[in-house]
Amino acid sequence: MTLSAADPSPLRAYLYADPAGHSLSPAMHAAAFAWAGLRGEYRAQRVEPAALPAQIAALRRPGVLGANLSLPHKEAALPLLDALSDAARRIGAVNTVIHRGGQLSGDNTDAPGLLRALEDAGVGAQEGAVVVLGAGGAARAAVYAALTGLGREVYVVNRTPQRAQALAAAWVRPQGAALVRAVDVEGVPWEQVGLVINASSAGLGAPEESPLPDFDFGRLPAGAGVYDMVYQPHETRLLRDVRSAGRRGENGLGMLAHQARLAFAAWTGLEVPPQVFLGALHEKLDLKRTAP
Repeated sequence: MTLSAADPSPLRAYLYADPAGHSLSPAMHAAAFAWAGLRGEYRAQRVEPAALPAQIAALRRPGVLGANLSLPHKEAALPLLDALSDAARRIGAVNTVIHRGGQLSGDNTDAPGLLRALEDAGVGAQEGAVVVLGAGGAARAAVYAALTGLGREVYVVNRTPQRAQALAAAWVRPQGAALVRAVDVEGVPWEQVGLVINASSAGLGAPEESPLPDFDFGRLPAGAGVYDMVYQPHETRLLRDVRSAGRRGENGLGMLAHQARLAFAAWTGLEVPPQVFLGALHEKLDLKRTAP
């Protein structure tokens, strides 16, 4: 289905989260609706966990395109939907709900959004293993992207080892071969690592916090890069440490823009240039605009 400016009714899409007021998504999607010439609005709505089933059901109304889901709803929504994409099923989380004729399907645009952001930034092209920091929903998306999109060996490092082990166990082949290994920091063969992805909340709203506070990033190969999913603050301690060691680092704005772009395309059938989403982010955050 592809929508056009001739469609008479205003279109609606939502973000369901708790909290929701901090979200940058309304600015991005408002820019996308304007670029596409569509009468549409995107609302960030606080939805408490107990209210999620009713709010998911409300997405079946006429004129509703769907919704993005953020914490704490990405996993809880799974049984409330009519169908799931392979990515949503394998990752075990939904961040995009698409409404078609009363039916709701769930997808996860975090993994492809991450892959496109890595490509744009030139981070992760170096051959070698991928290290994922964290073990939550974002980390699962990062592992899925590393395995299916990059075809790399993956190491998961998390401050709670049991959670890292549970994540890794989900990716064991039927014959027992491990695709993902849960290790501590010193268990990573850093000289063989091409990409580090921070999928933890370390640094979020805390510029001096780092998931690897005492690590020497000079241990990484010269061409290795670090992608920090955190985008607020724009420059985290992790990125400062990485760049001080002469390695490439990038924040999570690109991933945020691309996952929104993919959600908008799923709802409307329209491919809006990523610069539209990035431009809205840069304007909202008062950053110097740069091409992806």
